Amino acid sequence: MPREARRKSESGVYHVMLRGANRQEIFHDDEDRMKFLDILKKYKRIAEFTMYAWCLMGNHVHLLLREGQEELAITMKRIGVSYATFYNWKYATTGHLFQDRFKSENVETEEYFLTVVRYIHQNPVKAGICSRVEDWEWSSCAGYYGEKYFPGGLLDRHAVLNMFGEDRPMAVERFKEFNERSNQDKCLEDIYFRRKLTDEQAREEIKQLLGVMGIAQVKSLPGCQRDHYLMQVKTIEGITLRQAARILGVSKDLVHRAGGV
Repeated sequence: MPREARRKSESGVYHVMLRGANRQEIFHDDEDRMKFLDILKKYKRIAEFTMYAWCLMGNHVHLLLREGQEELAITMKRIGVSYATFYNWKYATTGHLFQDRFKSENVETEEYFLTVVRYIHQNPVKAGICSRVEDWEWSSCAGYYGEKYFPGGLLDRHAVLNMFGEDRPMAVERFKEFNERSNQDKCLEDIYFRRKLTDEQAREEIKQLLGVMGIAQVKSLPGCQRDHYLMQVKTIEGITLRQAARILGVSKDLVHRAGGV
C-alpha cells in the first residue's frame, strides 16, 4: 500500500519525531547527544530552517522547526543519514538506526505552537527521567530560561518569547510559568505511538530487553547497575512506572528516580 503523502504545513512549522528502529536506543552517552545536536546546527545553517524547540530522549527525538530553503523531508534525511553514519562508525555496527520514515504533524496556530513547545520540554518529566524541565540538559529549555545550553546558536527563541510580552525578563518569567504548568497535552507522540501495555505484555517486553538477565535478579543488582536497567525499562513504549515497579519488585519511586538529574 503506497504511503500517504505528507500534507504541507501552511505555516511552514512542523513538530517532528525521529525514533530508533524497533524502539532501540539511539543515544548511549553525552558524546552521542552532542554529535546529534552539532549535526542539527550544521544543517540549520545549510538548509536555513528555524529551530524553536528540541528534546533528545533515549530512543527518540522531538523537534519543533520551521522549514527552510529545502523540503522538510530532504532536511530530515540529511540529518538522519549523517547521525547514523557517525553512530555506525562509533559502535562498529551496520543497518538502519532510525525508523524508515520520520513522523511529523503540522503546527498551524499560535496556541498549538506553544502547546508543542511545552510538550517537548516536559517530555523527560512525564517519562519520569527528571523532576523539573530545567534539569534535562538535552532540551532547548535552558536556552529559554536564559541559561547556557549546547550548542549555542541552535535555538531561535525570540518568536516564542515575544508571545509573552515585549519586556524580555517579564516574558521569560511568563514563559517559565506556562512551560512548567501541569497539563494533559496530547501531541505527535501520543497520536502515533502511545499504547498501554497489559502486565503480561509489559513483562514480555522487559524480558526481551533484559536478555539473559532474569527479572527477579534486577532488584538485587548494585545501585548503578540496577538503575541502568531501570532506565532501559522506562523507555519501553506503553509501560507505566507502576507496572515496571510491580513486575521488577522495586518501589515506584526507585523507578522514577533512575536516571534522574
